[in-house]
Amino acid sequence: MFYYLSGILAHREAGVAVIDCGGIGYKLTVSQNTLSELDRASSRTDRVKLFTYMAVREDDVELFGFYTEEELSTFKLLLTVSGIGPKAAMGVLSAFTPDGLAKAVTTEDTKAISRANGIGAKGAARIVLELKDKLSYAGDVNVAPVKMGGAAPKSNSKLTEAAEALTALGYSRAEVNSVLAKISTDGMESGDIIRAALAQFMK
Repeated sequence: MFYYLSGILAHREAGVAVIDCGGIGYKLTVSQNTLSELDRASSRTDRVKLFTYMAVREDDVELFGFYTEEELSTFKLLLTVSGIGPKAAMGVLSAFTPDGLAKAVTTEDTKAISRANGIGAKGAARIVLELKDKLSYAGDVNVAPVKMGGAAPKSNSKLTEAAEALTALGYSRAEVNSVLAKISTDGMESGDIIRAALAQFMK
């Protein structure tokens, strides 16, 4: 129903963000990672944006918010794991970035995953078993994880330089990850990558 919400961060507390969109306050359940990114974004600009997922149950409707599409995609993947519901999935995404979870899954680090709120050893084992063929860790902290079958982002020093320069300009790591994932950087110098990324940020 909603793809994303764009508005003013009107209220925040642990696990919750309220976005004011044209005078209507939408309450969203969010991860700690998204909440941190919202705090950084709202300190730079009046408006923030969250991608959304609506969970409809017999007795309740709950709206979940994500700062990046990568986090939303990871959330949806977690929901495909048997025994993992929305709240457990948010617990995982509060403990891991999408890239960090991809690394933990591909290296079968069930001990780290089990420490996420609401998961435990059995849940961590299921996450690794059911997602290890669906996630790939690119091995570069500056790019987001990709689904198996897609072209993995290339790791190179120019991309790293560009990412660090963009974060130095005040953009969050999640924002930089999202934008760089959309840019074909083959053959580009770091300055060209930065200019292309800034053009994306200005859209």
